[in-house]
Amino acid sequence: MSLTNKDKFLEVAVEAALASSDLIMEALSQPKIIDRKGKTDLVTKTDRASEVLIKSIIRSFFPSHRILAEESGFNNIESEFLWIIDPLDGTTNFVHGYPSFAVSIGLLHKNIPLISVVLEMPNIKLYSAIQSEGVWCEGKSIKCSSTKRLINSLLTTGFGYVHEDLWEKNMILFKHFTNLTQGVRRLGAAAIDICHVADGKIDGFWEYDLKPWDTAAGILIAKEAGCIVSNLSGNPYDIRKDNNILIANPNIYDEILNEIKSI
Repeated sequence: MSLTNKDKFLEVAVEAALASSDLIMEALSQPKIIDRKGKTDLVTKTDRASEVLIKSIIRSFFPSHRILAEESGFNNIESEFLWIIDPLDGTTNFVHGYPSFAVSIGLLHKNIPLISVVLEMPNIKLYSAIQSEGVWCEGKSIKCSSTKRLINSLLTTGFGYVHEDLWEKNMILFKHFTNLTQGVRRLGAAAIDICHVADGKIDGFWEYDLKPWDTAAGILIAKEAGCIVSNLSGNPYDIRKDNNILIANPNIYDEILNEIKSI
């Protein structure tokens, strides 16, 4: 399939995200059926229903594409095109009725991000990006912040579900950056954190213990908005290998990275 179909790819991703958001928002006020993948790692009936719906819409248009989804893993198709889906990022927030949570859909071609959609809820905001063509929030072009010094910045991070070495490392960084900046936020949905950096609401984001569906859509949105995206060692971020990430506006990226390395 030709890459000239970028607009069609985006149209399908948006259709799937909107359909899923309708399902999620309808379920928001209903009793939650909850399972536990870990002590604090929740999955609901809504996560699974959202994933089934998104996959069915993508398959109806692109049956030969490969899909990786959080709850079901890979399908049994080999393709240069790979859709990576988080059907409900921020499940714990959703369970408690706390903003924010999102649907995240990214399309990669030969492991390069091509199309991205993140739909933030419950205050609906649709973020979208096309490789080398731009990034938008609710149809309006966005870009990262122009904050020039770390001391003037607002950052965000997240914590994994397993409270072991990486959790402890990040707690040290959380305290460190809280002392150096105007604050560090912890929202609980990585896809939204990344979009908020892209939209200039936040100046930088880092996190350990991430999965491909946490970042697949966000990284293209961030890059198209002018952010620098790397792993926490400062090397180019590779969604196949890296479980940690750093995203920041270009003015303060080096400062953040140097502080992380110093710790």
